[in-house]
Amino acid sequence: MDFRAPSPHSGMGATLADDGVTFRVWAPHAQHVWVIGDFNGWDSGHNPQLERDGAGESGTWSVHVPGAHAGQEYQFQVDTGSEVVWRADPYARQMTSSVGNCVVYDPSSFDWGDNHFRMPSWDDVVIYEMHVGTFGGDGNGGRGSFESAVHRLDHLRDLGVSVIQVMPPFEYAGDISWGYNPSHMFAVESGYGGPDAFKTFVRAAHEHGMAVVVDVVHNHIGPSDLDLWRFDGWFEGEGGGIYFYNDWRADTPWGATRPDYGRPEVRDFLRDSALLWLEEFRCDGLRFDATNYIRSTTGGTWDGGAAIPDGGSYLSWLTSEISGRQPWKLLIAEDLQNDPLVTRPSDEGGLGFHAQWDAGFVHPVRRALTELADENRDLASVAAAMLGEDRGPAGTRVIYTESHDEVANGKTRLPEAVAPGDADSWAAKKRAALGFVTVMCSPGIPMLFQGQEFLEDRWFDDSVALDWGKSEEHSGIVALHRDLIRLRRNADGVSAGLRGPGAHLLRVDDEAKVLVVHRWAEGGPHDDTVVVLNFSTRVERELEVGMPAPGLWKVRFNSDSPLYAPEFGGVDAFDVEADGPAMDGCEQSAVLTLGPYSAVVLTREA
Repeated sequence: MDFRAPSPHSGMGATLADDGVTFRVWAPHAQHVWVIGDFNGWDSGHNPQLERDGAGESGTWSVHVPGAHAGQEYQFQVDTGSEVVWRADPYARQMTSSVGNCVVYDPSSFDWGDNHFRMPSWDDVVIYEMHVGTFGGDGNGGRGSFESAVHRLDHLRDLGVSVIQVMPPFEYAGDISWGYNPSHMFAVESGYGGPDAFKTFVRAAHEHGMAVVVDVVHNHIGPSDLDLWRFDGWFEGEGGGIYFYNDWRADTPWGATRPDYGRPEVRDFLRDSALLWLEEFRCDGLRFDATNYIRSTTGGTWDGGAAIPDGGSYLSWLTSEISGRQPWKLLIAEDLQNDPLVTRPSDEGGLGFHAQWDAGFVHPVRRALTELADENRDLASVAAAMLGEDRGPAGTRVIYTESHDEVANGKTRLPEAVAPGDADSWAAKKRAALGFVTVMCSPGIPMLFQGQEFLEDRWFDDSVALDWGKSEEHSGIVALHRDLIRLRRNADGVSAGLRGPGAHLLRVDDEAKVLVVHRWAEGGPHDDTVVVLNFSTRVERELEVGMPAPGLWKVRFNSDSPLYAPEFGGVDAFDVEADGPAMDGCEQSAVLTLGPYSAVVLTREA
């Protein structure tokens, strides 16, 4: 073969060019580097040898191998000075397994069709968090894949969600995982079907009218099946070498594998991975796991030497890079510190995310819903959670009662938390529904976790598939979620207020456990919305409530309807005329009815 080293072609990893493949790898401390694979019969005596690029100043090595092509497997061999080690390509686009061979991949071979989907406006985002292996599982122990998940997209389309958030689908150690232990940052988990399967999933989601946000892990890598560890032989102390901090900053709750955010080559490596999903895979946004552990060793202490300034500057740089290229892509942080800095624009000294998970919402709302005694429910904390004051504008908060973290690690699904061992009970159903109303009718970006819509009661286990039989058993609860999502997205043009930033508490009655919220966008007919929530078992037959404007207000949703569950009480809620006396800071009022542990949503008709 007529190898050309260094290669005249650009690109990291394995890049198809001309009549072959260019291989390039960053290994600044290596003595020699070779590539071995199918293209030379895995013959170590005839390995193409890479040469240093740019007189060695860049730290990268490259070679162009004529005749090499997509689908061929390969590895690097790195001479560290003391031994020759086999290493997977850090930029490998496809792996046979987390400890297997790299595969040359042709990114241009996939047919995207002619769908020109674009990310919905952010006030129209309703997120469905999905774990591919359990969402697409067959219920008989078989792990789900992107192919099996595609067959269930009709369910999500009919439910009305606009954004699917996929838990990390990148090549990880072992066969089963949540995904937060990525071994290869550019490769899609082989057990899920690899890169083309992920692209097929994204294409199908777009054809169903739904965006895809992918969960990425930049707070640590691995820590197992990790060829990046001491990649070219260099390290300090007990450190992991060129890709990681080699001092106290390396330690995370998941292993001593925090990337070195101060090293330009590592920043580029992480950025290139993030951009891959947005640009080549056409994902519509990224959710960044545990950003608090990127900017601090403790995940929440910013003094006492715990802060990592490199991490904060890296996040600001990365979000600025992404937004500069594709400003319509949604960037979400899981920071959980209620820190407005996270969503402040990069050019204003912030981290530049568009939204962050709101820990100030989920915990007080779940506490209120799971409290045994009505008299002990803290409605003031629920009201504060709904408004989210001091935690950023409405569109910067992702709000939820269930997520992968909230239903595992010693925690469980909300219905099970309400009534342990009896998640099918009246109380569990009623309060779970009340929780979802609270999510969908609060200012913020609402999110639900897979199976929440059909009362999945088992704590999240990455080896146990969703019980899809519950979607039929609890079809009424599915309908409740569908109706609420439809209202939240203003699909019928009558509830624009639920998409707006306006929110005002008309009443917080901690004795009666009744909470009344006015929501609006611009205000006026088919915009002004009033949400009335009853956090007690008492039926309110003549509840006088102040209304923001006079005239007819129509009931758009009543969670006590027996259409949602036969055991629900059917306390009817009727359209009302707001012509009563001044009340709750409003110039007029109306008399409403409200079932136990129920909510009613009314919108202004005229």
